[in-house]
Amino acid sequence: MAQDHFDVLIVGAGLSGIGAGFHLQTKCPGKSYVILEGRDCIGGTWDLFRYPGVRSDSDMFTLGYSFKPWTDPKAIADGAQILNYVRETAAENGIEKHIRFRHHVKRAAWSTSEARWTVEAERITGEGGAETVRLTCNFLFMCSGYYKYEAGYMPEFPGVADFAGRIVHPQKWTDDIDCAGKRVVVIGSGATAVTLVPELAKTAVQVTMLQRSPTYVVSRPAQDPVANKLRRNLPTRLAYHLIRWRNVMWGMFFFQLSRRRPAKVKELVLKGVQMALGPDYDVATHFTPRYNPWDQRLCLVPDGGGLDISVDGRAVDFANTLTYKGMMYADVPNMASAFGYTNASWTLKCDLTCEYVCRLINYMDRHNFRQYMPHNDDPTITAQPSLDFTSGYVQRSVAKMPKQGSKQPWRLYQNYALDIVSLRFGRIDDGVMQYS
Repeated sequence: MAQDHFDVLIVGAGLSGIGAGFHLQTKCPGKSYVILEGRDCIGGTWDLFRYPGVRSDSDMFTLGYSFKPWTDPKAIADGAQILNYVRETAAENGIEKHIRFRHHVKRAAWSTSEARWTVEAERITGEGGAETVRLTCNFLFMCSGYYKYEAGYMPEFPGVADFAGRIVHPQKWTDDIDCAGKRVVVIGSGATAVTLVPELAKTAVQVTMLQRSPTYVVSRPAQDPVANKLRRNLPTRLAYHLIRWRNVMWGMFFFQLSRRRPAKVKELVLKGVQMALGPDYDVATHFTPRYNPWDQRLCLVPDGGGLDISVDGRAVDFANTLTYKGMMYADVPNMASAFGYTNASWTLKCDLTCEYVCRLINYMDRHNFRQYMPHNDDPTITAQPSLDFTSGYVQRSVAKMPKQGSKQPWRLYQNYALDIVSLRFGRIDDGVMQYS
């Protein structure tokens, strides 16, 4: 088996993996790194999803990288635009040469005596062939996201064998699917369904959304007139960060208002839907969920991804592991994961995570440390579910997910402003992180 060593090994060449590569080579220029990508191209989610109308449900001023301003007039971008943005970032910064495609990471084992990870990946060779590749690294950075690329969740439908039509999961959409002149049923009412339905309705005879429970829907223009005006009159980077912070603050305000005054927010959202559809439409039946605003998030499908991880021969059970600052794990050395917010854009948290990882690596170099490990010895800290959403995708997976603690630094606050204070300016030697 081939074997190479790197200072940092990144898993995933999607939005967060490319961002991690940029931060590493900018803030830790002396460190070697490699990005292992299971597929044969850059882009992750934005290359995987090919269904009609695929787009972000977050504005690109917050979903975009902090270091690369979004310059397109459309603030709510479609999948192809986002994919081009990610690939452009990789090309402009020479990140492409660090990527090894068709490498499916299967196992990672930490050795304290060697202070390094041994990572095994299955490399696809030719038509159906595969070989095992072994690499070692000092730091393992997981940027593979929530999605299980092999297959999305598919419930069992009684009588499906008797259905004469075609059943398609959006994650497996192919170019030969043509809905023109057909009657289509879209099962679900989340972000994917809200994207699919209007696009399919352009050519299909009839499109029906079959929903177990309605979802809150808020209309928002694809272009942000204030943002476009600022960009015409201010330097690109200044305008980008002003717009970014305006959108961040508005998102935080709306989330907190939804939690503190859910009835009022519900009333405002439903009034907006009624205005758009007219007084004769039955909003109460079709657009009034059984839950309060922000009890559910519309766009994520959590999944562990199937990677086996061990520390000195001990298998790590992440379902019983506390998360440290939402990115690292108790008693797991030299490892971090990039996960975004559930109540804001993914990249906001990933950018901060990458900054913190770079701070940590540089701190360890200055003090000649080889290993760090978050460790909880406070008996008053209790384990809690990492997410308190009622969405089906959360409830199906919550038992397998790492837990958060009852107080900092083990608690997740899903708050960008608090995380800036903690991750960008907080102490690296906080008494919880152990170094050796």
